[in-house]
Amino acid sequence: MEDVARGLTDFVRDHQLWAAPIVLVLAFGESLAFISLLIPAWGALVAIGALIGVSGISFWPIWIAGGVGAALGDWLSYWFGFKFKNRVAEMWPLSRYPDLLPRGEAFVQKWGVPAVYIGRFFGPLRATVPLAAGIFEMPYWRFQFANWISALIWSAALLLFGDGISKIVEWIWRVV
Repeated sequence: MEDVARGLTDFVRDHQLWAAPIVLVLAFGESLAFISLLIPAWGALVAIGALIGVSGISFWPIWIAGGVGAALGDWLSYWFGFKFKNRVAEMWPLSRYPDLLPRGEAFVQKWGVPAVYIGRFFGPLRATVPLAAGIFEMPYWRFQFANWISALIWSAALLLFGDGISKIVEWIWRVV
């Protein structure tokens, strides 16, 4: 995965017009229940964030693309949980990780709508909270409000984290 992230980062650096669509797809995959378990894309998103300051890529379209991709991934996961209910746990790859969905379900039952915000920032919960919210039929508009707001915050956090790291490294490079 490290080589893929490096390749994507190099591609974005060389083809900046592709930055927003790539970030959208990465954030979508990172937030989609089944895909995020197989291909964690957050590292590539942080690396692309590191390019913002050093290569002149505009933050705003990248941020919006990341937020939209993440929100669409969670929306699809919510729909999948709502549509297929308890059969989701029997599907691959969740069937290989039998403890993930019950943890997500317990988290959603305990925290309700704030679980969507909190779950967005924690790996396996990011993949299972929207599914569990759909399974337990969390009110659709409450879920969507939390989904979109948390997706925009999450996208900004990852990209700004990468940008901050690149500025620190650049500063250290000049000082040393």
